Amino acid sequence: MPNKMVKIETGILLEDSDTFSIVKLCRACSLPAEAIIKMVERGVIAPIDSSLSYTHWKFPYTSLLRVQTALRLQRDLELNLAGAVLALELLDEIKQLRQQVVYLQR
Repeated sequence: MPNKMVKIETGILLEDSDTFSIVKLCRACSLPAEAIIKMVERGVIAPIDSSLSYTHWKFPYTSLLRVQTALRLQRDLELNLAGAVLALELLDEIKQLRQQVVYLQR
C-alpha cells in the first residue's frame, strides 16, 4: 500500500473586535518579538496604544493579515522589509481607489 500524504490546514477565526498581544501575534506568525517590533518601526503595523511598553502592546486583528502579507511579499518576491512596506502602501492605495470607483458608480 502506498503511503498517502495528508495536508492539515489550521486557521484562526477573527472578528472585528479581536486583538492580539505581541506574544500571540508572534506565535500566530511564527516570528520573534524583534521582528514584530521592527515591523512596527517601519509602519507595517501599529499597536492600538503605542505609548505602552512593547510587552503590553495590543494589535487589531488586521495586523495579523498585514504581517502575513508582508512575509509573503518578502518570501515570494524576495523583497526586503522596506520593499514590503512600499508594496503594502500601494496595495492599500489600490484598495481605496477601488472603493472610490464602486462608490462613484452608484
